[in-house]
Amino acid sequence: MARVLITGQNSFVGTSLVSWLANYPDRYSTHTISVRGHAWKKEDFGRYDVVVHVAGIAHSTASRNLERAYYSVNRDLAIAVAEKAKADGVRQFIFMSSIIVYGDSRNEDGLIDRDTVPTPKNVYGHSKLQAEERIRLMGSDNFRVVILRPPMIYGKGSRGNYPKLAKLARFLPVFPDVDNARSMLYIENLCEFIRLIIDYEERGVFFPQNKEYVRTSEMVRLIAKAHGKEIRLTKAINPVIKLMRGIPVVNKVFGNLAYEQNMSDYDIEYRVVGFESSIERTEF
Repeated sequence: MARVLITGQNSFVGTSLVSWLANYPDRYSTHTISVRGHAWKKEDFGRYDVVVHVAGIAHSTASRNLERAYYSVNRDLAIAVAEKAKADGVRQFIFMSSIIVYGDSRNEDGLIDRDTVPTPKNVYGHSKLQAEERIRLMGSDNFRVVILRPPMIYGKGSRGNYPKLAKLARFLPVFPDVDNARSMLYIENLCEFIRLIIDYEERGVFFPQNKEYVRTSEMVRLIAKAHGKEIRLTKAINPVIKLMRGIPVVNKVFGNLAYEQNMSDYDIEYRVVGFESSIERTEF
């Protein structure tokens, strides 16, 4: 039985992973801890085979007022947890990073590929990348380091941009029909990926995503459909959207942010829920 310690006691990913692994009671035992304050430092990590570190700051504005908090939590705390895990004899450390580390870096096709060099453009991305770099240096045959760089994670109870779009989809009669491509990752697909990473005792950097790229317009349409509502997609507003592309919120909604699909294809099949089904599960 794999003994798994998950940081981020009340986090969306942490609580979802606990529920997912509970489907296999004979194969995994889980324990969650909060890493706020200093009490966690007294925990004996040596009782666990795997530490999954998902605690961190996300979905906040990267203002100068929060810069210290981002580096303190996303970088310094992550490094400290990894150092303790290694010192206590944990065999595998899984660090939840983000696609955000790439900033605006893309290849000629507008996608992120294996050769794309991370160039973060805000403190969130910088703090995650700096944590990655330090944690990867700790890796060894006895301490297998896994770095996950998922795109936007969504599911029932998720935070961030998805709930905002879902709210719009429930009352807007029309929505811009923009051709964009975004990588996304449904929470159950992520949890299955982590489960398999634990099973196979993997190490390295991984880029899990859904099988399908997502058009924001299509996602909004499916959310409305899940609520028994039809929303009309129109290209009439597209010229206005194009003029507003420099505005951060517009780029988030209608811009492209996607991994090349082959980066996320592994011998292990982790994408257990398709996109349309994932929207239905998220909404109900």
